[in-house]
Amino acid sequence: MADKRVCPVCGSTEFIYDPRRGEIVCAKCGYVLEENVIDEGPEWRAFDPDQRAKRARTGAPMTLMIHDKGLSTDIDWRDKDIHGNQISGMYRNKLRRLRMWQRRMRINDAAERNLAFALSELDRMAAQMRLPRRVKEAAASLYRKAVMKKLIRGRSIEGMVSAALYAACRMEGIPRTLDEIAAVSKVSKKEIGRSYRFMARGLNLNLRPTSPIEYVDRFGDALNVSARTKKRAKEILREAIEKGITSGKGPTGLAAAALYVASLLEGEKKTQREVAEVAHVTEVTVRNRYKELVEKLGINVPI
Repeated sequence: MADKRVCPVCGSTEFIYDPRRGEIVCAKCGYVLEENVIDEGPEWRAFDPDQRAKRARTGAPMTLMIHDKGLSTDIDWRDKDIHGNQISGMYRNKLRRLRMWQRRMRINDAAERNLAFALSELDRMAAQMRLPRRVKEAAASLYRKAVMKKLIRGRSIEGMVSAALYAACRMEGIPRTLDEIAAVSKVSKKEIGRSYRFMARGLNLNLRPTSPIEYVDRFGDALNVSARTKKRAKEILREAIEKGITSGKGPTGLAAAALYVASLLEGEKKTQREVAEVAHVTEVTVRNRYKELVEKLGINVPI
């Protein structure tokens, strides 16, 4: 077990934790630094996931993705008792009525109903985009803050949810374009952009501009190019950033152009149309950014 302390005998900083004896021992000389250490784990053992689930006395951790943060009680949908036996007909009907009233009581007012709908929509969109849990939690946190500041009133729930997801992607370093958000949303790209600007002002979000380098890996995977080509594209973009060529230009267009140049240099030629479709930009944008990179960086592209 790693520790910042130093062994008073040999001066080592490497230690071993012995859970059976409750001791912290020096890994080099064996000196016992601490004994009777309290074990904060459970007092029971489990040898498979089913056994662990049965013996655990706690539920799932708190999550912002559920309107009540997952702190309410759920009545299981399986009509079985604690021993796994089927519940008889009379009690089964009673249990179904209890389950129905439980669902109704979890949402007390319009605000909770709004939040429940928004978070389910957020979960659907994030699942379709295959975004990690941390992005979903960040988006849910932003939406909750917007609700507390009464920014949602008079605006579409779908638009504000999409804006929160777009902002969360940028905050977590997994940027997605407005076109990609709009593809899974029920509102237009224009509405998402408008909602995002409104949310950013209302919550004082100071997000740094997205770097085109952050798009290279994803676009490169979609184009099925090698790691060598993606690395070359990043090198081109770093040089372009240092020389101030990227200032005022869209990051997706720059990433697409850099990948196009890198594919030509590495002998994995891709057409401008293929690159433009992956980056959700026009061929004209790819062509213009390509010309700028080649001319200003002095790149000799093979014909």
